[in-house]
Amino acid sequence: MTDKQKQKPTGYDKYINWKLFAIPLVFLIIMWIIPVPSSMQDVGVEYAVGPKMVQKYYAKTLFNLEPDECVQWQMLLIRMLDTSVAQSSISYKTFMKNDQKWCDKNKIPVTARHLDQVREYVEQQIGKEKFEELIRAGIKVRTETTTFESLTNERDIAKAKKAGKQLAIAIGIAGFVILNFITEAMPLPVVSFCIGLLALMAGIFDRELMPSLYWSDATWFIMGSLMFAGAFVKTGVDRRIAMMMFGKLKNPSLKWVTLVIILVISPLTMFMSDHALAAMFLPIGIAMYSTAVMDFGRDDKELAKMLMICIGMAANLGGSLAPSGAARNIIMMSYTEGMYGVVIGFGQWCMYCMPFLILAMPALWVLINWRFKPEITNLSAAVSVVRREVEKTGGKWTRDQKVALIIFLCTLFGWITESNLILKLTGIRFGIGAITVLGAVAYILAGVVNWRDYQTRVDWGVVWLYAGAIIFGALLIKTGAAYWLARSIVGITANFGLDKGIGLLLTGNIIVGLVTQLMADGPACAAVGPVTLAMAGLQHPGSWMIPFTAMSTAIASSFAYMLVIGTPPNAIIYSSGYLEAKDYLRVGVPLWFVNMGILMLMTAVYWPLLGFAGLSNPFN
Repeated sequence: MTDKQKQKPTGYDKYINWKLFAIPLVFLIIMWIIPVPSSMQDVGVEYAVGPKMVQKYYAKTLFNLEPDECVQWQMLLIRMLDTSVAQSSISYKTFMKNDQKWCDKNKIPVTARHLDQVREYVEQQIGKEKFEELIRAGIKVRTETTTFESLTNERDIAKAKKAGKQLAIAIGIAGFVILNFITEAMPLPVVSFCIGLLALMAGIFDRELMPSLYWSDATWFIMGSLMFAGAFVKTGVDRRIAMMMFGKLKNPSLKWVTLVIILVISPLTMFMSDHALAAMFLPIGIAMYSTAVMDFGRDDKELAKMLMICIGMAANLGGSLAPSGAARNIIMMSYTEGMYGVVIGFGQWCMYCMPFLILAMPALWVLINWRFKPEITNLSAAVSVVRREVEKTGGKWTRDQKVALIIFLCTLFGWITESNLILKLTGIRFGIGAITVLGAVAYILAGVVNWRDYQTRVDWGVVWLYAGAIIFGALLIKTGAAYWLARSIVGITANFGLDKGIGLLLTGNIIVGLVTQLMADGPACAAVGPVTLAMAGLQHPGSWMIPFTAMSTAIASSFAYMLVIGTPPNAIIYSSGYLEAKDYLRVGVPLWFVNMGILMLMTAVYWPLLGFAGLSNPFN
């Protein structure tokens, strides 16, 4: 196997297959030209005209004025209420906590004086009970009262039609992307470029916003992580860590090696990002594979796929054990408090969610060893080769290895403290992407690598591939496509009686478990979380179902096992050059169903035993 072959993922050398490409292309064209379905038009109205109607309703109800007649503090209150409606946040307590930072985040013009006036008015003139009724009434105006048939203003009608059409096109783009990933009719990074170009052609993003979405903080993180992996490989740190993990195994069979990988990586996602873990362990997997086939005398592609998938899925598996494990957990905790005033503590979250990983890790191990059947099943020779390479340095860490590890640990510290300690000390919110690239630059400054190393060792196609995943998620959220998908699934499952009790939890899990295949877990929770929680609050108000739905939604949003763009770990392991898009389906599809079953078992058996303090039992 040549270096070139190792570095290039299957499909990069192929030209477009027009016979296969016709499938996603035809689907896209159909969705682009057909009349907009009524369900999509309804969501288009809600997204395009709903906010205006809600603001108009609040201006009339509270002040008997039109919005443009309100003074500044009144308009601030109206916009804050409209944002609460959009987020389904009905908690009076949460609203009163909203500060200038919250307003800035939601792009609401604010001054401290006007914010004080808003709080005083809400406290004295509205009160807790009337406030929650007001929010519910606003939600009804946005989702039920405001329909396409009710519109009389020509501009509103035109906006609603455009929004519905853009939603239909977004669904067309989603199908186009999925079908291209399944058929691999064109190189996958090109699919990434097509997402932005199609969104630009549809008028969803403009020429300034579209390019900027590709270079988000997450894209910088992926790029920096792959640079780190390159530095680890060049300096031999990957082999050092491999020896620490597998060197003392008496029987380093493939089954034991995959078990160790899962047992090490998955729990670490409580404290480290899944991106970082995938990038850190990818070179180790490549080192183990390279040395194994060197001794074997010929390639074993099945072994490479097995090791890479094991690393990626192990990184995907955790993250829901603790609130610190992933952004999706914090999102669902904040939604639960904002919508219903129910607070889920850090310790509570860990206590409820920990058993999922305990059951999911052995399930993943069994599935991986079942779905892949490599010729090489004993890695004793690989471990021996790695040991000899390490011993060439006299068993001591070299200068470059020490520097590489120190820079990584400093970067890891930056990842953990970026949003608190570093922000407090510097007043600057760097973002984990900028900190990661800073670490990659530090490798250059320290003389550990040069640019040629990054040029040859980083799969830049994967960087663009994940950049496309970011803009894809933004597309689904902006047009309401993610929300439409969630509503559609709710409508389907309700026909089967899955709108109450355990069935309701299953419905919520299915919704987010499918949507998260198309976008990152955080945006998936942001888009679907209010839908699943609203279902829980409607069917089982004041019950355990509310926090149970929040936690199960967060866990199910990690089930992005099927597509390369589903999670950063999926994209990172794709950069190894050993995987095809269909390899994710081999494990991803059965793992999705198995983990969905584990989650449902936990919510049906374990969680009811614990209950939830202060809330009623919905299963009585």
